[in-house]
Amino acid sequence: MSLSTRMAKAGTPTPPRRIVGLSILAIVVWALTAAVFWTGLHQVYLINREKTAMMPIIIGLIGLTMAYPLLPWARSVGQGARRARALAASDLRGARASAASGRDDALTSLGFSAGFLIVGALLTFVTTNDAAVTKTFLRADFIAQSWSKVAEGFWINVQVAVGAEIIVLVAGLGVAIMRMLPGRPGRPLRWLATIYVDVFRAVPSIIVLYLVGFGLTIAKVPIVSELSPTMLAIIALALTYTGYVAEVYRAGLESIHPSQWSAARSLGLSYGQTLRKVIVPQATRRMVPPLLNDFIGLQKDTALISIMGVVDSFMQARLISSSVFNLSPVLVVAVVFIIATIPQARFVDRLMARDAAKMKAGAL
Repeated sequence: MSLSTRMAKAGTPTPPRRIVGLSILAIVVWALTAAVFWTGLHQVYLINREKTAMMPIIIGLIGLTMAYPLLPWARSVGQGARRARALAASDLRGARASAASGRDDALTSLGFSAGFLIVGALLTFVTTNDAAVTKTFLRADFIAQSWSKVAEGFWINVQVAVGAEIIVLVAGLGVAIMRMLPGRPGRPLRWLATIYVDVFRAVPSIIVLYLVGFGLTIAKVPIVSELSPTMLAIIALALTYTGYVAEVYRAGLESIHPSQWSAARSLGLSYGQTLRKVIVPQATRRMVPPLLNDFIGLQKDTALISIMGVVDSFMQARLISSSVFNLSPVLVVAVVFIIATIPQARFVDRLMARDAAKMKAGAL
């Protein structure tokens, strides 16, 4: 009869589970990771061995970092042995502590091995086939050649994004309020607002850009047909994202408890005054994070305006790529958008964390 069975029959707590299985899994994953990682490093060495005499030393130092997951793995093995000794000495508390520490160390080894595995797989991917991927996307000379032109074109993307966001902030609130109008008098406007949101959320942005950029000009619509391609791009993106932002506004407004509406109306405030002075101020804090998320999406969609003939960053990159027969300039556009977007995404995360902390403090 095993120790755990005897302890269970005696009415005492069962001993902690063994961690040997988790330790074996960790070392197997590390071995696979080491093979993939060193394969990638070997490819790097073969490609660059004639460029610098320091390459073997550099690759060797990088390869040594692969040994780091072995440190927590070794600790997990040691904790497993301590657990066995503690059980033999009937020290259940010590056994539980050793088992918990051992599992944590084994999982730490697994986590770092998984990270190295991903990096090694990417390294192998970009260096395979005589570094074909690197030569296609990561040519340093083409990147340096295109950087200034791409940055110049990106200023157009920024102008379009800011202009569309200003329009969307106002128009989205208007459409949301139309969808929330009460009673029979507001029914036609509710229907129109619903149709608008459904249509422009369903139609891809690139189609709206194409129709607005070329259709309105071909139709010779007064005033609109005389606008510049940049202004038409702002209008097209504003039409699309007003549908998305209107739903964000509506969700934020409807998240306010109905008692707030009732209290405001009972004090004699009109529907418009209730919205302006009571509901909107409370809903604004809840709407900021999703609004910023939509604006990040709008900023990325400005890369589509090149279909209208606007010479933005993507158009500049395409022109350079077609002249050098390489896609490194297009990668520069991706990097520029990443640089512009990540701070906004972290700002959204910070706002959401702050609101969550405030709500938790209020609940306590």
